[in-house]
Amino acid sequence: MSRIGKQIISIPAKTEVIQHDGVITVKGPLGELSRPFNNTIDITITENAINLIPKEVTATTQALWGTYAAHIKNMIAGVNKKFEKKLIVEGIGFRAEVSGENMIFNLGFSHKITVPIPKGISVVIEKTIITISGINKELVGYFAASLRDLKKPEPYKGKGIRYEKEVIRRKEGKKSV
Repeated sequence: MSRIGKQIISIPAKTEVIQHDGVITVKGPLGELSRPFNNTIDITITENAINLIPKEVTATTQALWGTYAAHIKNMIAGVNKKFEKKLIVEGIGFRAEVSGENMIFNLGFSHKITVPIPKGISVVIEKTIITISGINKELVGYFAASLRDLKKPEPYKGKGIRYEKEVIRRKEGKKSV
C-alpha cells in the first residue's frame, strides 16, 4: 500500500483540474501544466479533491500509485507557487551571466560555455548566486542539475557550481615535509 497514494489530494481555490483521454491538465494563477497518465490507476476528480485508486494490485501499479500522486501534487503546487532552486558559483574568475535566452559561464576553461534557458524557466543572477524558478518542478530540478554538472565542486578548494545548502566534504591537501 502506498502511503502517498492513499492520501486524498485537495484542490485549492483558483485551481482547476481537468482529465481528458488520460491527460491531466492543471490550470492555476501562474499557468497551466499537462501530463499524460497511464490508465492502470483510476484517477477520480471531484470539486475540491482528487483520489487515486489502482485498478489491480501488481508491483507496477503499486509503484505508479504513489508516483502519480506526487506528480499531481507537484503540478497543483507549481501553478500556485513557483518552484525555486539556488546555485552558487564559487571560484576565482568563475562567472555566470544571462544574455537573452542563453546563460554564459566562465568556469576556468579556455572557452566560455553557453547554455540555452528552457521555455517556462526564469533565471536571475545576483553576483555568485543563480536563482532558477518555474512552475514545473521536474524541469527546474533538471535544469539546475545540468548547470551543476558543468563544473562540479571539487573537494580541495570547493571551486565549482553547487546547490545553496549543499555541504562539500573538504579534503586536506598535500603536506610539505
